[in-house]
Formats: sequence, structure tokens, C-alpha cells
Amino acid sequence: MKTFRIGGVHPHENKISAGQKIQNAPLPNQAIVLLAQHLGAPATPIVEKGTEVKVGQLIATASGFISANVHSPVSGKVAKIDTIVDGWGMKTPAVFIDVEGDEWMENIDRSSDIKPVCKLEPADIVKKIGEAGIVGLGGACFPTHVKLSPPPGKKAEVLIINAVECEPYLTCDHQLMMEHGEEIMIGIGIIMKAIGVNKTIVGIENNKPDAIAHMKALASKVMGVEVTPLKLKYPQGGEKQLIDACIGRQVPSGALPIEVGAVVQNVATVYAIYEAVQKNKPLIERVVTVTGKAVQTPGNFRVRFGTPLSTLLDMAGGIPENTGKIIAGGPMMGRAMSNINMPANKRISGLLMLPSEESIRQEPQNCIRCAKCIGACPMGLEPYLLAKQAELGLWDEMEQHHIMDCIECGCCLFTCPSRRPLLDYVRMGKNKVGGIIRARNMKK
Repeated sequence: MKTFRIGGVHPHENKISAGQKIQNAPLPNQAIVLLAQHLGAPATPIVEKGTEVKVGQLIATASGFISANVHSPVSGKVAKIDTIVDGWGMKTPAVFIDVEGDEWMENIDRSSDIKPVCKLEPADIVKKIGEAGIVGLGGACFPTHVKLSPPPGKKAEVLIINAVECEPYLTCDHQLMMEHGEEIMIGIGIIMKAIGVNKTIVGIENNKPDAIAHMKALASKVMGVEVTPLKLKYPQGGEKQLIDACIGRQVPSGALPIEVGAVVQNVATVYAIYEAVQKNKPLIERVVTVTGKAVQTPGNFRVRFGTPLSTLLDMAGGIPENTGKIIAGGPMMGRAMSNINMPANKRISGLLMLPSEESIRQEPQNCIRCAKCIGACPMGLEPYLLAKQAELGLWDEMEQHHIMDCIECGCCLFTCPSRRPLLDYVRMGKNKVGGIIRARNMKK
């Protein structure tokens, strides 16, 4: 069975919420809509205090090439434009909207009718995706319209759909495929038309046999689309790892997938593209998994952006008494939160309530030079070395050792028998080196 060639680990799956049907979260009394819920520059608000808005109305425009539009997820009146402290203690700009009813923009098709035919030209598809504020929903939140616009001289040969969901505990993509597989297939066709390819591979890990069977049955009716079961190995859902697993091509250091003829899109992003292009619905909500070993009713919840995350925790039965950490995302790449009233946004795919006994880090010991972190690294890096260089502030050496290739998957930390904080140091060093590189490029 196919998988990527370098590194990887096998954490426990803990797919506790698998099979739980998607439930709709209630609307908040006030929605706090972040202006920076995507990679790149925060969006620029085009509303002000007192502005009446409807669901799906544009409230902030992309403020750069790498940026994304933001739309109102609720109807009501803008209370203010201010900053909030997010789940990690950082101030971020937001639009505060007092919710009044649930009035949608008239051009949005809210029916359950499935629209299979897209009549738009490729350029118009990409434009509409950009207008809808769609970003990658697999975690990076890179603006999708930019990703679907290859640089001059580059041509896509194959579209790869990331339906792997390799992060432990998370099941939102799995359930989305089970409930909206037909719309996802139409979305795949729309992307194929937009980038001019006639072949698509949908990669799904083999711990989702029902999704594999369901998507294969749907793909059999669509020309050029095949579903590929993949071996269970983390981080199979990493973009470069998935390309290697599906088509056997390795993206060179510092290069983008288009260099090997591939474009990768997350399966939830594909569904959002279907809704935008066929239903005129901008990205105003997503499915979030709320889970944990002691959680009373773990599940998958469709939530409007701007809704406090505490609403989802309540829907899952509240926070168990023995909870030590609440993590946004999964246990491997997610981050512990300090504020559960942070609003839902495009970035958050899961909320994991970890019990105290699993959330306390063990005391780190001296490195024993076992090289397990090197063997586990899916990017072929030397995490022990990069961590030490970061600790000593050797930024030039870190750049020379390809720190920017790190995907922050956590395999090194997971496999280290000495429990050394490898990922913490590597993340810190990567941020520092990235800033140095950006500053250097600005001087050119």
C-alpha cells in the first residue's frame, strides 16, 4: 500500500468521534469575526460601527496578494471594530457583530439541491473562489485562489485531494466525505477545470474504509478521478508527503508542489469551493471536531465563524473535570489554548480536551544521540542539531541546514526517548530564520 518514503511515526488514532453526524452549532448573541484568519496580511474592514449586515455579506477585503476576503457569518449590526486577545494571548483585529435574526444575502442558494454543472470559464472560477474568501482548510489557511494560479511557466499535471486526516482524534473531514461526497466530487471537477488538468487522485488513509468505499463509488462516475487508499502513517497529510505517496515525486527543498506538476487541496476546501462556485456561498462556516477520551458527547459540529469556541465545548457535554489542556487542532500539530471564548474561525478544525495525565510534559533528559528524531523526520532533517542551534542562536547554521523545510509535524518530539523539547526550539528557530530571510529579501 502506498505511503511516503522518508520518516513518519504511528501515534494512536483515537478517532473517538468517527461516525458522528454533523450537527449545527447555535448562533451566538454576538459574533466576533477575526480579520486575520488566513495566511498573509489581515483583511481590511469595509464596514463601520452601526453598519447593518446580512449573512454572506463582504465585511473586509483582502489587503495584499497573500490575503483573503472576510464575510459576515451572521446578520445584525456592527457593534465595533476592535482587537481581541486570541486563544494564545495575542491581540488580533476583529469585527464585532450583534446578531439579529438570520437574514442571508439574496444571491446565496440555501437549498439542498445539488448543482452538478459549472458553466464558468477557468479564470472566472478562480476569481469567484477569491471573492468567496476561501483558504486551505487543512490547517495552513493559504488563500486558495493564489494556489490555483500557478506562476508563469508552471503547469499543473495532477490534482491531489488531501482526504487523509492523519492527525489523531480529528474526524471532521471523514464525516464531511460521508455526508457531502457528491458535492465534493463536483468541487473536484470545478478545480480540474480551473487549473486545466484531467487527472485527480483522492488520497485517503486506510483507517477510513467506509469513506474509501463511498468515494470510490462516486469517483467511478467521474472521468479522471481515482481514489487511492494509503498506508496509515503520520504525517501522511503533509503536502509533500502526500505527493510522494500518491505520485512518487519528491518536492525539492524550498520548492512548491507545482515544481513537480502537482496541486494539492484539502477535501474540506473542495467542498467550500463547490458551495462558493455553485451556490454563491462564501466561506462563513466549517466543520469542527470536538473530542477527547473523557468527553461526554464527542462529535463533529458545523459552526459559523465568530461563535465562541466555548459553545462547541458545551455541545460536547462540557469540559471534563480531569482536563489538563484544550488544544486547537490535533495533538501532534495543534496548540494548547489559554482562552476558550476565542471565536471559531477558518483555522480551527478541532478542539481536543486532553486529560491531565496526558497533558503534563515529562522532565527532559540529556540527548543520548540515538538518532530516532532523524529517522522519524519526514523532511530528512536533523532535529536534534536544529534544536541545539536554535538554543545557541546559530541562525545562519540553521538556514544552511534547511530549517525552513520543517513542517512542524512533531514527529521528532513524539519519538524522542529523552523527551527533549525539540519542536519548541525548532519552531522558535524557524520563526527567527524566516524573519531574517524576509528582511534580507526586502533589501534586494
